[in-house]
Amino acid sequence: MNREELIKEINRLKIEKNAIILAHNYQIGEVQDIADFVGDSLQLAKEAIKVKQDLIIFCGVHFMAESAKILNPTKKVILPVKEAGCPMADMASAEEIREFKKKNPELKVVTYVNSSAEVKAESYVCCTSANAVDVVKKIGAKEVLFVPDKNLGSFVDEQIEDVKIMKWEGFCPTHERVTLEDVEIIREKHPAVKILVHPECRPEVFHAVDFVGSTSQIIEFVKNSEDKKFIIGTEKGIIHSLKKENPDKEFIILTEKLICENMKKTRLEDVYRALKNEEFEISLDEKTASKANEALERMLK
Repeated sequence: MNREELIKEINRLKIEKNAIILAHNYQIGEVQDIADFVGDSLQLAKEAIKVKQDLIIFCGVHFMAESAKILNPTKKVILPVKEAGCPMADMASAEEIREFKKKNPELKVVTYVNSSAEVKAESYVCCTSANAVDVVKKIGAKEVLFVPDKNLGSFVDEQIEDVKIMKWEGFCPTHERVTLEDVEIIREKHPAVKILVHPECRPEVFHAVDFVGSTSQIIEFVKNSEDKKFIIGTEKGIIHSLKKENPDKEFIILTEKLICENMKKTRLEDVYRALKNEEFEISLDEKTASKANEALERMLK
């Protein structure tokens, strides 16, 4: 099938199977365009709860599809590419968190959604990059363990004075590639242009820029700004969303290193196969899913 035929078949199967397609902002443009909803982790989590369709095709990475299944257990959730994982999510295991809790029973575990269902199940509350500061502020703990992203943990730590934050040694390989030198080079080329980065970047990077925020917060910043040009310091896929919403504005990627190989694995052909064959389905242990749901629901509340 050519591209037009593929899109037509996807739309036909969506109706036939009573399905919805959810996609992250980091997906390739043609996948974002075929989706019924595009957003960041927090927006997608909220959207997953509202789904009325029987089948969710989740164009993202494994932990995101897991979260959709946890929040909407009666729905069939399909991840189009089985191998689309998240290296940061693999940097913390449930066993490690359990061992830590045994040694530090007084600490509350705050877990970034970029984590496995098993790790979420060992956590007090989950958070996203959009709400991490608010979540840590509102749980009322004096001391927390922030899992697994040390950079987002550092960003949260700097925003809150009265909470001691212990940070896991995980990181996002895509955002970790961005260096202070990259910022200095792009700043020299475009001295009058604001630089917007994700808090998964290293502290020395987010200290050197004009705005730090989640994917949705970066999109909102651009939308509300009178500026016509921006330097974007998060995964390159966001530029597709930014251009669609702001056709009169110009976007420069901070560095070409900002590409997540896992987010780029899903193609239209994969979405078509996912709808046609209903694979690869996300299945979770009931007890794990229930405990993970408590942490996610606590976040949403």
